[in-house]
Amino acid sequence: MAEAGDLGCPGAAGTAGLPLLLVACGVLVDGEGRVLVTERPEGREMAGLWEFPGGKVEPGESPEAALVRELAEELGIQTAESCLAPCGFASHAYDRARVVLLAFALRKWQGVPAAREGQRLQWLPVPALFRLAMPPADRPLLGQIAAIL
Repeated sequence: MAEAGDLGCPGAAGTAGLPLLLVACGVLVDGEGRVLVTERPEGREMAGLWEFPGGKVEPGESPEAALVRELAEELGIQTAESCLAPCGFASHAYDRARVVLLAFALRKWQGVPAAREGQRLQWLPVPALFRLAMPPADRPLLGQIAAIL
């Protein structure tokens, strides 16, 4: 099989064999069309970068169930799997694992999103998302989100 560099395509070659980490994230959209992003807190990997709230899918858990659980833990809000609409995905190879990020848009939840894990929150219009410092796995989602919102 040809490597990315052999074809003149961008991207890292030789990422086969990395553990696969499945992550579900939420693209919460408020009544003004703004999207919620959270800042990774100090002491965590990639601290200071902005991302969409969510987290790892546990063994035996669906991405939708994982996101409902993570939103309750991180933001203190409740939603239902039926309120989640798939809106994009991205794949990125970090040093220790390949992250597959599954994004779900949602406009209905109960409660007010609040930082429960020391993170900062902000609601931004979609064009402003492109100016944020974000983890490499999140950046490819921006074009997909902009196309559907």
